[in-house]
Amino acid sequence: MATVDTAPSEPHTPVRRPPPSVPQVPRQASPTPPPTPPEQPHSATLIGSVQRAMRLLECVAEHEYGAPAKQLARETGLALPTAYHLLRTLVHEGYLRRDKGLFFLGEAAVRLGSSGAQQKRRSTVAEALAQCRDAIGVPVYYALYRDGEIEVMCVSDSPGTPAVEEWADFRETGHAHAIGQCLLSQLDEDARRDHLARHPVQAITPYTVRDSRTLLRRLERIRRMETVTERQEYALGTVCAAIPITVGTTAATMAISLPAHQADRLLPAARQLQDEVGRLLGSLSISISM
Repeated sequence: MATVDTAPSEPHTPVRRPPPSVPQVPRQASPTPPPTPPEQPHSATLIGSVQRAMRLLECVAEHEYGAPAKQLARETGLALPTAYHLLRTLVHEGYLRRDKGLFFLGEAAVRLGSSGAQQKRRSTVAEALAQCRDAIGVPVYYALYRDGEIEVMCVSDSPGTPAVEEWADFRETGHAHAIGQCLLSQLDEDARRDHLARHPVQAITPYTVRDSRTLLRRLERIRRMETVTERQEYALGTVCAAIPITVGTTAATMAISLPAHQADRLLPAARQLQDEVGRLLGSLSISISM
């Protein structure tokens, strides 16, 4: 008779009763985060009133002899009440002025235009100097003598060819550096003496010229358009050369500097700078109005 084995394959484990049920405290549902607003298109973040005001300013700038509000509204596509409101605001802020019913650019807008033009001129000069710096591989300086003072307008250097640190004010130490000596050499004797009376000669390194009489004699010997050099007169460990530039009636110069241990490169680099100057005169001449 066939039998069926019903014995468990594992040792018998006594049946355990489940522990008494413990009442479950219902969990409080966490608050649902607010839905993330859909990303706004770029145009939605712009301020329409500012855009409309700028269009009006641009439109007024196109009318040299002024334009009435109705014409400006029509040309900018604005409703006439909106145009009137914006025009009144722009007049109040000085960006427009109104004369006999016509609107013109105001002083505030003119100042903005002048600042932008000046920045463009500075950028043009900076680009010209950067070209020289890269072509010659030395720091390049551009300076003017204006209103009785030496003004370094722009310096272009790089991490590998750093400019001389202005540890003593360039305006007050023109007797000691090539930039100042080159500019002073382009002045007449009365202007030189006036400058030295305001900024007396003083020794700032062991190599600096000692007195104004010696300096004046040196300046008199410098021929027109001759390169001026100085060696460690302004900063120890540095040699410099400056080239005179004629920019209208204003005395101007471009200069370079090198470490003293590279002094043999100074004159060849100065000659290379002279070659570059002729090409850059147009860019440099605009600096007079900076």
